[in-house]
Amino acid sequence: MTDCQPIANKKLHGKVAIVTGGASGIGEATARRFSDHGARAVVIADIQDEKGQNVAASIGPDRCTYIHCDVTDEDQVKSLVETTVRTYGRLDVMFSNAGTTTPGSQTVLDLDMSALDELIAVNARGMVACVKHAAREMKERGTRGSVICTGSVMATRGFDVGTDYVMSKHAVLGLVRSASLQLAGDGIRVNCVSPGTVGTPLVRRRLGAVEMEEVEKVVETRSMLKGVLRENHVADTVSFLASDESEFVTGHDFVVDGLFVPPR
Repeated sequence: MTDCQPIANKKLHGKVAIVTGGASGIGEATARRFSDHGARAVVIADIQDEKGQNVAASIGPDRCTYIHCDVTDEDQVKSLVETTVRTYGRLDVMFSNAGTTTPGSQTVLDLDMSALDELIAVNARGMVACVKHAAREMKERGTRGSVICTGSVMATRGFDVGTDYVMSKHAVLGLVRSASLQLAGDGIRVNCVSPGTVGTPLVRRRLGAVEMEEVEKVVETRSMLKGVLRENHVADTVSFLASDESEFVTGHDFVVDGLFVPPR
């Protein structure tokens, strides 16, 4: 998709969006999709400053900016939203995507509680801060906005390892289901996109930082559909939820997993 295509094909024409965790992986792919679909401005928020600045520059400084934001710090999230609105006049889309994981296979019997606290601070508490401050801004300005959270196929099932990560993603789904009910009267939609195993840097880390070729081989075994689940597949679903094509869709968990096959 290029800038010479007709506006009718640009489902996000004129919208202002924030993408947390936008410096890499699903966040980066979604930031690029938003821009391709005609978003007036995409604000990438991350703690990976060099990567985030490079992504923003590659999309174009007239369409994309980078703001350092640690989602575990509510004041930084609040500032991110306020700066976006001050710069662009509005906020239409919040893609709360920033997340982390812990390497290895923690079970409840060997769970490192300090590691659990750190993970929950990003995956659950940080998600709440993003939804809270984006929704407050949208409500105050009367914006019929869209808030999308990154969940996981782990949000609806138990798993024999990764207890801390599974817990955090269950929390995200609970947030989405509650917030969507609370904000529907203000015209603000809240949905969740739950990927299966995607070959992102985060998954690579979880697998022990193996080469990407090996990661893709693992990814291919984790779904029943033929092929490799990639970041763009998830980004396409997020773009739909960000657009007016989904103007009556809220409170849903959109699973993008090709029919997930748990590891044996």
